[in-house]
Amino acid sequence: MTPEGRAAAAIELLGALAAQPRRPADAIAHEYFRARRYIGGTDRRAVSALAWGVVREQARLAWWVQRLGLPASPRALLLAFVALVRNRDPVALFASGGYGPNPLDATETAAAAQLAGAALIDPAMPESVRLNLPDWAFPGMAARFGERLAEEADAMQSEAPLDLRVNLLRGSRESALAALAGEGIIAEPTRYSPWGMRLPKREPIMATRAYTTGLIEVQDEGSQLIAALVGARPGMRVADLCAGAAGKTLAMAMTMQNKGKLLACDVSAPRLAGAAKRLVRAGVDNAETHLLLPGDRWAKRRAGSFDRVLVDAPCTGSGTWRRNPDARARTTATDLAELRDKQHDILAMTADLTRPGGLLVYATCSLLPEEDEDQVARFAAEHPGFETVPLATAWEAAGLPGAPPGDGPNLLMTPARHGTDGFFAAVLRRA
Repeated sequence: MTPEGRAAAAIELLGALAAQPRRPADAIAHEYFRARRYIGGTDRRAVSALAWGVVREQARLAWWVQRLGLPASPRALLLAFVALVRNRDPVALFASGGYGPNPLDATETAAAAQLAGAALIDPAMPESVRLNLPDWAFPGMAARFGERLAEEADAMQSEAPLDLRVNLLRGSRESALAALAGEGIIAEPTRYSPWGMRLPKREPIMATRAYTTGLIEVQDEGSQLIAALVGARPGMRVADLCAGAAGKTLAMAMTMQNKGKLLACDVSAPRLAGAAKRLVRAGVDNAETHLLLPGDRWAKRRAGSFDRVLVDAPCTGSGTWRRNPDARARTTATDLAELRDKQHDILAMTADLTRPGGLLVYATCSLLPEEDEDQVARFAAEHPGFETVPLATAWEAAGLPGAPPGDGPNLLMTPARHGTDGFFAAVLRRA
């Protein structure tokens, strides 16, 4: 493809993303390229780099194009991206070529001229735009980080590393590192998780024998730590609510050494189907999946029957913006309000599942206090039979090495401080 053709494809892909705001962006992109198999690997990467570059900087780019009198359309956003991020004259990409975008009109040409030599971040921008934080999330982020807000916002702009977890049912971390090295992939042990490995760059992990045989799993280090804090041990009865694709279920099955009972629950049948396949590949035989349906009396029938309950609650995913930059623009204040209600209801439903003396772990991949500490405080007020287990105590009980990352009562992992995705977890014990 010519550079102009790549630009046209990027505009087309951005339009598909904008037209389907409720669908996962990666699924839309996969569908887009699958329908255009004539786009080869090199061109696909180039088109993706343009489109995801625009998505990652969308708030700042939108501010610029609106300031210049243009609509925040995929075409205008790409024009601004090329000028402000790539530092190139966009006129050439919009030349009248056979497969390129239509040439710039007079307004667009004037805008391109004004963008020449301009900086992406302008002092006139509102602070939320300057930091590339959505208006709906800015108050929570500011309350969370205070003077460190700019540092954390900048870290959320970077691309996330690729973290792996060894499956101790198949081997040790040392054997996993050696197996990867044998296939030409060099990984390093993670800082906090005793099971984790980090790759300095993206690699085709799923094509490796280490992955296909179930020796390794793809899982962020912060997510591994949440699974560890559950403290699932051999012989226990453990419930993983909102299990999704079962990443934490797999880790807990490993700490249980395949002994006891582990139940992965979710409201999505396709996600549970994918989870079942992962469980088989990992050699897990003490876990089952359960589809939660409206009106399901499953929870009432199993009241007080679990030693450990993990609520990995649905959330805004603000801690994963490095991996999912589209979520910044796709999530709204209405979504946040609805998710907060859902988090409260799920916690209330699962409280009775925990046996006396057992642990309930509430976790999110959000950095917003509204979804984290605020939910825990509300739950504690409504359920006085639960008390918070301090992070240092839960860390030691889980057998994790060294000191926990932070001295607060709960686990809080952030991109800037810990190099992981943003995660929160509170460990609660039922009296």
